[in-house]
Amino acid sequence: MFYAAEGGGVSTYLNAKARWLAQRSRIAHSIVSPNVHSGGVAPALVEIPSIPFPGIHGYRMPTSIGATANILRALQPDLIEAGDAGHGAWAALRVKRELGIPVVAFYHSDLPRLMLNRFGDLAMRGTRSYLARLYRRFDMVMAPSKLMVQQLNEMGIDGAVHQPLGIDADIFRPQRRIETLRQHLHLPGDARLLVYAGRFTAEKKLQVLIDAVRKLGRPYHLVLVGGGETLPRYPQITYIPFKRDQRALARLLASCDVMVHPGDCETFGLIALEAMACGLPVVATGGGVAELVDEKTGLVVRPDSAACLAEGIEAIFCRDLAALGVNARRKAQEHYDWSLIMPQLLNRYGGLLASHQRAEFDAERICATD
Repeated sequence: MFYAAEGGGVSTYLNAKARWLAQRSRIAHSIVSPNVHSGGVAPALVEIPSIPFPGIHGYRMPTSIGATANILRALQPDLIEAGDAGHGAWAALRVKRELGIPVVAFYHSDLPRLMLNRFGDLAMRGTRSYLARLYRRFDMVMAPSKLMVQQLNEMGIDGAVHQPLGIDADIFRPQRRIETLRQHLHLPGDARLLVYAGRFTAEKKLQVLIDAVRKLGRPYHLVLVGGGETLPRYPQITYIPFKRDQRALARLLASCDVMVHPGDCETFGLIALEAMACGLPVVATGGGVAELVDEKTGLVVRPDSAACLAEGIEAIFCRDLAALGVNARRKAQEHYDWSLIMPQLLNRYGGLLASHQRAEFDAERICATD
């Protein structure tokens, strides 16, 4: 359900996996989503009948579990990975029972935190109970950060697996930098360019970032890349529409000075990693993004505080940005390139399929003995 044309880490992950598998394996990979009508780029897309998701612009939800299960069943899959905890997940479990195949859940969204922020503590506790009941039925549950693995364990979902996402280090690299960006934005040559890219939603806490930049004043200038909710307009902010072309996004990132991520609800924070691959230090506030950043690649400040974020931004410019950028690039390339991450993922799939086949063989042998 989180797959959509207008960016997002889930879409990037699924598109990257589809391309990687198409180029390097004989595995047939399909993306089944209610959002493919909005223009995905993966080779095999299958649309689920859907309606707009209430309160979340740009995403749709399946009309029924049954219709989704019918589509999954028709694909005759050997394994299903469910990327959300809604109708798709329950449809995957239904097909698991019918076809006898393993199913994997990937915990892409910190739903309890989102429910807490929007509806309060009771909704958060209800969501945790719901997720525990759902995910205990899966053969494997993966999470992109250690923080989310811990959260799943606290819900009573034992054995959750830490599976990071990755980046294409050939696309996201410092050499994409263009020296004319300031001129293009009609800014002076000494402007300090901060960048954030992603969906403009309440959970991203962009108002905190905007307030921090206004507090700092010139020469700081914020480049916001993406779309969603309407945000205030100020001379210190430039809005750029979402860049579907990853090379265009990489050029923007590499041409700025520092990536700033004000949200602390991210399960991973792929855009921060893409910026690091482009040679940018990162100022983060928490969540999964904080696991990507260390003292050699940026800094982490207290969340929900424009003053603390402004202090952090000021502090990063007092350090050696070039050295931080080199370290950030090295960390992203050496630990998170898709050429490293995808084999990890396929090994997890392979182990699960092998275990499932052994279990089927043992069951047949028991039946034959009986």
